[in-house]
Amino acid sequence: MVCLGNICRSPLAEGIVRHLAADAQLDWKVASAGTGNWHVGQPADKRSIAVARSYGYDISKQRAKHFNAAMFEDFDHILVMDKNNLRDVLKLAKNDEQRKKVRLFLTGETDVTDPYFDDQLFDPVFQTIEQRAKKLVEELRAK
Repeated sequence: MVCLGNICRSPLAEGIVRHLAADAQLDWKVASAGTGNWHVGQPADKRSIAVARSYGYDISKQRAKHFNAAMFEDFDHILVMDKNNLRDVLKLAKNDEQRKKVRLFLTGETDVTDPYFDDQLFDPVFQTIEQRAKKLVEELRAK
């Protein structure tokens, strides 16, 4: 799961998908990262932690990471939160095999809204991510 700073959207997606996969007894490696490196080592935004906690997910122990080219080898799927981050991740891909792993988290051409500058967006963004995460786990589980 990839967003800009790895403190709002992608930590939510990581925590939710990891939780759902564990509940389904799937042995998946789930992680998140940011295309920017400003927050490396920091916990998720307190508002993301709070909204996740209010719905029964604990993302408080996650720490921000910076997306790097080695991650193409570590993961089968690289899901990005918006088109700008999609472009930035694809720039790091070295071949078609790596590029095929990358896609938007939401279906179609839809971005996950960045809630960073608006406290009121954290709950609706959480809802969007959780809804997609549930479908995503089912889709990937079927493969």
